[in-house]
Amino acid sequence: MKPGMEVGMAETLKIIVTKDMFAAFEGEVIHTVYSTVAMTYHMEWVSRKIILPFLESHEEGMGASVDVKHISPSLYGAELTLTATITELHANEVLTAIDVYNNFRLIGKGKVKQVILPKDTITKMFEAVST
Repeated sequence: MKPGMEVGMAETLKIIVTKDMFAAFEGEVIHTVYSTVAMTYHMEWVSRKIILPFLESHEEGMGASVDVKHISPSLYGAELTLTATITELHANEVLTAIDVYNNFRLIGKGKVKQVILPKDTITKMFEAVST
């Protein structure tokens, strides 16, 4: 990793809730609100934004764990702001805490752990599980 990543650094992601983010199973929409699945995806995305400037050309980040607490629903068209803040750095591990707000309240909290690895190590991992 390139130098400079520090505890306390933060990134923000703003999104608008769209129909493809609704809670759905097997193509059937269950609730016309922002789903926990979408929230998890966006938490990983905002956490990834933190590491991108620090990756060397031979490195990539991989999600290692996600902890999500979906607190409150958000309707179609709501603007959401996700903020990820680095809480811990350990060798090649980056831990972030994420808060998700709509225009009115906190709707979610979570934690994401990413591991930074050489791309060739990742390729070998994928090859090992495909055999």
